[in-house]
Amino acid sequence: MTSQLEVKREDSAMPVSFGPKAARGMRQWKDRMAALAMAGPTVLCIALVLAIAVALVWKSLPILATKPIAHLLLASAWRPLKGEFGFFAFIAGTLWVTLLAMLISVPISLLTAVYIAEYAGRRIRAMAKPTIDLLAGIPPVVYGLWGVLAVVPVVGALGARLGANGTGYTVLSGAIVLAIMVFPIMIAVSQEVLRSVPQAAREASVALGATKWQTVKHVLLPSVTTGIGAAIVLGFSRAIGETMAVLMVVGNVAKAPRSVFDPAYPLPALIANNYGEMMSIRLYDSAIMLAALILLVVVLAFNVLAALVLRRVRRMA
Repeated sequence: MTSQLEVKREDSAMPVSFGPKAARGMRQWKDRMAALAMAGPTVLCIALVLAIAVALVWKSLPILATKPIAHLLLASAWRPLKGEFGFFAFIAGTLWVTLLAMLISVPISLLTAVYIAEYAGRRIRAMAKPTIDLLAGIPPVVYGLWGVLAVVPVVGALGARLGANGTGYTVLSGAIVLAIMVFPIMIAVSQEVLRSVPQAAREASVALGATKWQTVKHVLLPSVTTGIGAAIVLGFSRAIGETMAVLMVVGNVAKAPRSVFDPAYPLPALIANNYGEMMSIRLYDSAIMLAALILLVVVLAFNVLAALVLRRVRRMA
């Protein structure tokens, strides 16, 4: 009797083992659970974008019902008290400031990233990284105050000397401040993609007799075109949506600029300045929502265009 009990206890203590089929099924089940766990946040991000777009379209319907969208986009008159809502001046101001900021920031950021990744020594790299991180962490209002104190007077003096607007609150001032604000993200992304190129590619280029600059120009930059394009897209998205710093230095005049020394009124500044005020005016709330929708569509269109261009460049390479 005692021996039978001992045998039963020993059998119950033995670990349960699965066959190859059961183990494979368990691994597949875990893989499916992991895929679902990662798909959840992805679907949530997509749903958030769609929810924002649907909400903006819904809120914009009242003003879209009064005038055709083409008329609203191309009209320049902005007289809410008279029911005139023309967005052309704000769209033009947004594009002027953002594109000029990108023209300033892209070459400087790319050259800085190349220097840090390929030419700088360890000490300079150790100093550059925290400095770039610090620039990225400075609040926009601090950039705006610095722009008012340092950039606006210089641009105003230059404009007065050239016979243009001498106040300094111009497209150029906004573009300079905005370019400095997007430096950190573009430098950081470009530097990382450059450093991701295998060291063997550099050594092979040098072994063939190429100089360091020739290696950078003909080997490194062509191989990281997609990454640099992503850095430019991120910088553009940051620049076009920036509000506080640009609002403080660009002048906020609802008139389409004709030169870099003219004031402008970008769409983010329009939304920040006017939302919550004069909401008793008919269609005013809907007009501000339409401005936000236009801004969202512009960013989306640029991202899609950039993706198509990068895909074509990748195929050509």
